[in-house]
Amino acid sequence: MANTKSDEESNVRSSIMEWKQLHPLHQIAETPTHKLLLKQWLKEEELINGRIALKETQIDSIRKEITTLYIFFFLFHSTTLMLLFNNSSFSSTTTIPNKGCRKSWVPSVCSLLFSLGFIWALRYKSDVEGHMEKMLCREKEDRGLLRKCSEELKKKGLEFDLLKEVDALRRAKSLRVESSKEVRKWSSRDFVSLFFFSMACLSLAVIRVILCS
Repeated sequence: MANTKSDEESNVRSSIMEWKQLHPLHQIAETPTHKLLLKQWLKEEELINGRIALKETQIDSIRKEITTLYIFFFLFHSTTLMLLFNNSSFSSTTTIPNKGCRKSWVPSVCSLLFSLGFIWALRYKSDVEGHMEKMLCREKEDRGLLRKCSEELKKKGLEFDLLKEVDALRRAKSLRVESSKEVRKWSSRDFVSLFFFSMACLSLAVIRVILCS
């Protein structure tokens, strides 16, 4: 009996030593839970890469639309001021002075409505861009966490503590969500909107000067 027990203990020890000597990837392949977890993480990382590529494409498209809005804004106001100046120069010799000044509210209202619509569209696109950038940042952070955990699993094999590491991953995600809930401050997008509002007001003043001078 004693010899049998000692043989069993030696066999167990030898099997444990052989198991530890195996490459971590071989250990993972022989363990269903570790193997399933690694497959799940790799699959999730692949999905995150797809979402990152999609969001980057969407952000590029939104930035092109914002650039188009910039062009339309300056093109509209420059064309409007040029037409008003030419019309004012021509009509000043054929009509009564101050007649154009009395009707200056018409182009002023049109310019103001266009400017307000443009600023609203610009603000909307800028907010969408900011939201997409935050989502992209989260996806990249998730990918970094998953990649770190999967690399640790590949290195450690059976020594990888599933409960501890998975719990650490969840806590890292929850801390990231809590840190993202911060008070909104002034950003560059706010200054861009303020700049175009100032340009719209300047355009109204120039229209008044052109028609009343």
